[in-house]
Amino acid sequence: MYFCLQVKDSNLNKLKILNDPIYGFISIPNELIFDLIEHPYFQRLRRISQMGLSFLVYPGAHHTRFHHALGCMHLMQKAIGVLKFKGVAISDDEANALLIAILLHDIGHGAFSHALEHSIVKNVSHELISEQFMLELNLEFKGKLSLAIQIFKGQYPRAFFHQLITSQLDVDRMDYLKRDSFYTGVSEGNINSERIITMFNVVDNDLVIEEKGLYSIEKFLTARRLMYWQVYLHKTGLIAEQLLVKALKRAKELSQNGIKLPANPALTFFLEQVINEENWNKTALKIFANLDDYDILSALKQWQSNDDFILSYLSKAIINRRLPHVSIKKNSPSSSKLDKLKKQVLERYPISESEVNYLVDTGKIQNTAYSKDQNPIKIIYKNGKVTDFLKASDFNQTETITKPIIKFFTYYPKGL
Repeated sequence: MYFCLQVKDSNLNKLKILNDPIYGFISIPNELIFDLIEHPYFQRLRRISQMGLSFLVYPGAHHTRFHHALGCMHLMQKAIGVLKFKGVAISDDEANALLIAILLHDIGHGAFSHALEHSIVKNVSHELISEQFMLELNLEFKGKLSLAIQIFKGQYPRAFFHQLITSQLDVDRMDYLKRDSFYTGVSEGNINSERIITMFNVVDNDLVIEEKGLYSIEKFLTARRLMYWQVYLHKTGLIAEQLLVKALKRAKELSQNGIKLPANPALTFFLEQVINEENWNKTALKIFANLDDYDILSALKQWQSNDDFILSYLSKAIINRRLPHVSIKKNSPSSSKLDKLKKQVLERYPISESEVNYLVDTGKIQNTAYSKDQNPIKIIYKNGKVTDFLKASDFNQTETITKPIIKFFTYYPKGL
């Protein structure tokens, strides 16, 4: 929970202190950031789950994008302080823009975080929506977000600003690993974010880590790898999200065939309209801003009793946690095995051959903890030499964290 303590000075009536279970007190540094947090676009993040349907696996994982965004802002405040202490010139305007950019970096996430990107809208990423929300807010706040938007889009000449927001060692990853570890109870993800930030420095406009922080980076990458296998790609959470995507796709299919489904106006709009990157506009954005987890859950509860067997089946499976059997293996399932499962499903349930993939399907998951080629983490030695993390480390899991691990999942109704 977050509790606000208001500063007594009447001239600073918008400077608040929030009590966060991860970091303790988080301060809101100025009125502009306070007003952004108070804005309905940002308050919506209170109703967007940080980890989708992972609470079906880890009952404590009910934290939201709101928690995460404030945590990221707090870590960015720490990072700015460390870099300025080490002599890196950061103006007040740049510091404020960094805080705004990281605060709003996830503002475009849809209900249950990722499910909407793959169901009721097509090829409209949360990054694109975040950018559009920021542009709209910039108009409302009379251009005060312009520098933050430049940094967010990677257009500002000081590269380390963008690296602090999105890279292989950014404050976004540091917060979600530590926060998700706390709320799930999976201790493997509990990194020392403060230690890592203390080791930040800048060389030639690039973010680097001082040599003393090498082992903290090794721990960070190990934690990320383990959290993906144990939490983010946990088979139950993975399949719950697959079912949600399928339920929303089925609802959209029915709606576009003229069947009226009970849903609030925002969800109805996206079910009945074909929305993609080409026709995404301000109208869609404003309607999207009224859509959150509660709307999806409310619809699923009503769809449980729908006449359409598939929509009813999928909705009940999610609401009542009656999830299908799922297996994850190194090799993709044979076509003969899939055909056999589909045949059994067709014999058991009142569905057609064209609908069988709603109940039986396969896909692949991938986990790469660290990329050798994309924005490498750089280590600076005491003598000033800068090198890639992989060259600096004697980490015995180097190949494990850089090699993409691909696995295949298959799910189908239990009892087959």
